[in-house]
Amino acid sequence: MVDVKKPRFSDMEKLAECYYKLQAYDLAENWYTRVLEDKKLKQVNLWNYADVLKQNGKYKEAKQQYTRYANKFGSSARTTLAMEGADSAMRWMAKPTAHVVRNERYINTGLSEFALFPIKDGALYVGEPQVGDVKRDATTGQSFMRIFRADRTTSDGKLTNAAQLTEDFNQSEYHVGPVVCNAAEDVFYLTRTYSGEKTERNRSNGYRFHKHNLELKIYKKIAGSWVEMNFPYNNVKAYSLGHAALTADGETLYYASDMPGGYGGVDIWYSVLGADGVWGKPQNAGSMINSAGDEVFPTVHGDYLYYSSNGFVGMGGLDIFRAKGQRSSFSERENMRFPVNSASDDFAFALVKDTQRETAGYLSSNRKSGAGADDIYAFEQHSAEVKMKHEGWVYSKKDNSAVTSASVTLFDENGQMIGRTQTDPKGAFSFRLEENKTYSIVAEGMGFHMDSLFIKKTIPEQDTVLRTVLHLQPISRVGEKFVLENIFYDFNDFTIRADAAIVLNQLARTMRDNPSLVIELSSHTDSRGAELYNLKLSERRAHAAVDYLVSRGIARDRLIGKGYGESRLVNRCADGVVCSDDEHQENRRTEVEILAF
Repeated sequence: MVDVKKPRFSDMEKLAECYYKLQAYDLAENWYTRVLEDKKLKQVNLWNYADVLKQNGKYKEAKQQYTRYANKFGSSARTTLAMEGADSAMRWMAKPTAHVVRNERYINTGLSEFALFPIKDGALYVGEPQVGDVKRDATTGQSFMRIFRADRTTSDGKLTNAAQLTEDFNQSEYHVGPVVCNAAEDVFYLTRTYSGEKTERNRSNGYRFHKHNLELKIYKKIAGSWVEMNFPYNNVKAYSLGHAALTADGETLYYASDMPGGYGGVDIWYSVLGADGVWGKPQNAGSMINSAGDEVFPTVHGDYLYYSSNGFVGMGGLDIFRAKGQRSSFSERENMRFPVNSASDDFAFALVKDTQRETAGYLSSNRKSGAGADDIYAFEQHSAEVKMKHEGWVYSKKDNSAVTSASVTLFDENGQMIGRTQTDPKGAFSFRLEENKTYSIVAEGMGFHMDSLFIKKTIPEQDTVLRTVLHLQPISRVGEKFVLENIFYDFNDFTIRADAAIVLNQLARTMRDNPSLVIELSSHTDSRGAELYNLKLSERRAHAAVDYLVSRGIARDRLIGKGYGESRLVNRCADGVVCSDDEHQENRRTEVEILAF
């Protein structure tokens, strides 16, 4: 439908929205770029495009689109908050905190795992069962959530041996979790989706429907059995209540609810345990904690309340905040910044260690590069005796001049974004690194094709500074040519391999960021083999590369694929000339020529 000279606007719009909802943000960005070229610009498309840029960590570009949105459709508290968040995110990513965040890949799956709560010999968390004859949510198609338990290694905090709890409280008709417990682990505070008939009645777009709200249940272990008790302020016909957090002394219970009387959306509330053992009436935690947006997933550690909000300046989605105080008296609210927070939803912050030299714990996030959906991440923050720093420079490959305001991104070995900054007037940038870790750095700039490099694991014995240089290929002059490095094909084949796809994805990003760019993508062979065979093989490879770029959202009329076989050798290795494999490899190349910019 879209691989035509003039694809229908509605088809491109639906494809962009589909990728957006699937959280395939790179592809969504490619298609929204084309959607916004159309004169039929819709308000929702521009907002989604700005949101996609934010999700891809492109905060500078996202702010430009939020500003465009405000100028075209009017400013609001929503747009102001988004623009302020983009500014803050750029600062935070340029100077990340010392937290090191690690995906708990032994327990995370392609489904959701989140809201970990540490217990004495392990951890409890919420997950979606993958196997078995289980009931499924009609909205997501996935099984209803249940409580899982995992072992927790005391030395490094790794989670293993995940298993679904078999207790009766884990056998509800709908979702179960999250859960917290008291210090003795004999009282559980469990959130679940109400499964009875008394539901909240709603109307939307002319349709009536019933909403199953959340409720909080208390389970006490008495004589070896779990006894269910109702939290006295549940009201499933009017509002949701859940996400409990208990103070260490067991006397204050925080929870999230959209009950009347709050500041808007879902707020953090609390109840105080009376002398008679009955929880007191709900009290709002106040304006330092709550906003016009949503505040959810509270946790308590020492003098601090940690929670997630989308109503204050943040990086996008839910951000994790903390504030000092208790009950309704709080101060010093602060965003936990990057990398604790990301462009995605970040929530359910849980500390397991907090000293002057080290903090450690867990958080939940649906950020990119995870196992899928919501994942559980471990974090550490410690004062290292040996410090590592990376200093780099970005230059033009043409004349070695400094490329200013280039975007430079640091990734870990799993593709998770660790930091992003911009080059200064001298083309310089810097990042803080951790020892014994592998990194990659990607540099991009308007009017240039990107460059990248890898940093191998290093274990320094003293403070260390690593220095590297990246060179960007100019693409702003018609007739310029450059070779796409590291595009390889299997022998006698034109299929796009996974390693070649990585390089072509980079080219797609370059073309997306330079919307007037038109190129010829040419494939070349060495002189070995029959001349006609080489020509046809190179043509198939060139067209395969073009088809791949089109599948990534690049308009076909910006691409010309051409195979030249062995007709454009770059060295002496013609027929009959004895050459080394390396010399022949110079001729087996994929080239880009700028046709228009």
